[in-house]
Amino acid sequence: MMVCVALISCDFFSDVLELSTSMTVVLPQRTEAQIGMAGVAAEGGPPPVLYLLHGLSDDHTTWQRRTSIERYAAGLGLAVVMPAVHRSFYADEVYGHRYWTFLSQELPRLVPSFFRVSERPADTFVAGLSMGGYGALKWALRQPSRFAAAASMSGVMDVAALGRRPERADLFERVFGGTPGPDDDLFALLDRADPAALPPLHVSCGTGDPLFAGNETFVKAARRAGARLTVDFRPGEHEWSFWDSEIEHVLAWLPGLRR
Repeated sequence: MMVCVALISCDFFSDVLELSTSMTVVLPQRTEAQIGMAGVAAEGGPPPVLYLLHGLSDDHTTWQRRTSIERYAAGLGLAVVMPAVHRSFYADEVYGHRYWTFLSQELPRLVPSFFRVSERPADTFVAGLSMGGYGALKWALRQPSRFAAAASMSGVMDVAALGRRPERADLFERVFGGTPGPDDDLFALLDRADPAALPPLHVSCGTGDPLFAGNETFVKAARRAGARLTVDFRPGEHEWSFWDSEIEHVLAWLPGLRR
């Protein structure tokens, strides 16, 4: 028995956003005849699911277009859900749409209603790059009981510092009303988190990335807070060859998957 994947482009209506939106979904598929693919799949039960979040200049298609996420997921029998959130920083925008509520409440209800995936926290993961790395950790820090693990790749860890850049002023005014509040600041969320309740966290970043200093600062804060932390700092820039390699490392790190 081989495992390949079904790739689904899903267009649907969001009551929270009050508009039509999209997500790309990878689902494991058992097959007898697929050549060049190998992997495992859960016997009988629904597959585990990874919510994989995009960056500021990307959309729900970009992970599938620029990495081998389909092939990597097939080897694990893992479903991958990649939603579109535009330039929202996964927040309920002050002047815009409620993307945090969409992500954290509506999407996890809709996905298992559309697709056969596990709803168990032990089978649920979140990861992302850049803005999506920030979104993944924000989600895990605000709703730790939902996930078995969370990972950030080249994440925007110090979102307040980014917002002080003049070129980001208009964006941050629209999204946050100027300055992110404590529910949108990873350091504030760490300060009030119960480390025993947090899922394991994976933080990676290239040492040549402009966001590297913020990642170093976050790692120090997470260690002081007592979070269970895996760190992967290595040579690399803020670009797709690093993220294609890193998502494979993250998938290998995710706990509880059959390999």
